[in-house]
Parts: sequence; structure tokens; C-alpha cells
Amino acid sequence: MSICYLDGSYQPLAEARISPMDRGFLFGDGAYEVIPAYSRRPFRVAEHIARLGRTLDAVRIPNPHPAAEWEAIVRELVARNAWDDQSIYLHVSRGPDERRNHAFPAVARPTVFLMSEALVTPPAEVLARGVAAVSAADFRWARCDLKTTALLANCLLRQVAVDKGCAETVLFRDGFLTEGAASNIFIVRDGVLLAPPKSHLMLPGITYDVVLELAARHGLEHAVREILEDEVRTADEVWLTSSTKEVLAITSLDGRPVGDGKPGPVGRTMLAWYQDFKSKVMRGD
Repeated sequence: MSICYLDGSYQPLAEARISPMDRGFLFGDGAYEVIPAYSRRPFRVAEHIARLGRTLDAVRIPNPHPAAEWEAIVRELVARNAWDDQSIYLHVSRGPDERRNHAFPAVARPTVFLMSEALVTPPAEVLARGVAAVSAADFRWARCDLKTTALLANCLLRQVAVDKGCAETVLFRDGFLTEGAASNIFIVRDGVLLAPPKSHLMLPGITYDVVLELAARHGLEHAVREILEDEVRTADEVWLTSSTKEVLAITSLDGRPVGDGKPGPVGRTMLAWYQDFKSKVMRGD
């Protein structure tokens, strides 16, 4: 049985309860993080906790714990659950109020919730063939850099892909690539890896950072710049990246093949670098 953490108590997930007056439940008024753990080693936990702190500061929720306490809670939760590879969901809401009111309560009592699930990454056959994606206009709010729990727009956009039997929805705003509904997006043109810049219109992903670090370390030509929608649609390669999908080739976009319809050479090389990095650094083998 999965063990979760709720407001200072480790308990079976099935027994966890919050107030229906919690603002996270009523308004989606909260922040979250998803931290992967490989061989029970939380990956870049300090970076995840720092990103959580930036979101909490931006939405004016008091941070319930200093970084060292957050890290201790995450590591204890990993230890109490059964899987060697885990995905830790960390959630902080503004907490309960006495009545439903859009304005913040005079005294915030943040609710802290963490749970663990088995970390399932794409199997070898999916990595070998890639996945299909669809595209859509990015109609989310203008602070996508904040990792907040109000994810209805992301859910609607992700469902566009699910309804069409695809793995992800690639998002465009005003003719430019932003990201995926639940991932970051990279493209390759003429052997050059291109990534959209961090801005208020995309979430700065931890895996996004790793990919760019690996490109720099191995001397792969790359650039971070605004990417036109037409550049995506005529790219040689398109990838999605996230903590759970890692580095995954998109081989079909809106029913049309990307490149030759197979994972491209740059993506295959990056995946090999990423897997080596995961083995040596994430797992500490």
C-alpha cells in the first residue's frame, strides 16, 4: 500500500483526508512539484525544492519548510514506499478557510501533501519507434513558468492528444512553439538542436536543463531561441522531454511524419547520453 505524507503525518494514501474548504480543492490555489527518484535517489531534489519556493513566493503562499526539511521529507517518503524508482508528487495549497472567498484568508495555514507512485518510463520498443503527437493553440494563462495546481487548461489540452490516440499535444502561441501539455519540446534542424527559451509562457523543466547540459558537454551544436511553428512542422526531428518520459522522439505530428517518420540520429545520440547520465549520475552506479 502506498504511503503518503499529509501535514506532518505519514499514513496510507487511502486514509488521507483534507477539508472540503481547502483552497487547493476549491480554487486550485496551490503549487506542486514532481521529483523522480532512481534507485531510491531523488534526482536534483534541491533544484525541485528551489523551483517550488519560487512558485510559492510568486503566488504568495508561505513556504511551510526550509529546504533541508523538504529534502528530509522527500527522502523519508521514498524510504517508506516499495519501489526502487519512484515519482514523488509534492503539493502545497494555501490551506482551508472558514468560507469560500476568492480573497486570501487573513492567516494562511498551508496544506502539505506528498505521495509516491512507481516511476514508469517508456519501454524500449516505444523509444525505438517514437510516438505520435497533435498540435493545438496554447490557451493557458500567462504564467506558465509557475508550477501551480490549477491545471485544467493543461488537462484539456492533454485530452486532445488522448482523444486522437496520441502521446502529447504540442502547443503554439502566436505562431511560436511554447511547450507540450505536460512536457518540454525540442526540435532538430540541419543537425542543430533548438530549444525555446525559458519565459513566463513555459515551465522551466529539470529534464530540459539536463538535455541542454548534455548537448554542451558533448559538443552538440545547439541554440536556445524562439522557434516558429513552421520550423517545428518542417523539422528533421522533434522530441518531448519530462521527468517521466525522459527523452522521447515525436515521429508524427498531426498525422504527418516528422522527418522520415523514425527517431532521428541526433535524438538517438541524445537518448544514449541521457541513459548513460541516468546510470552514472541519477542512479550513482
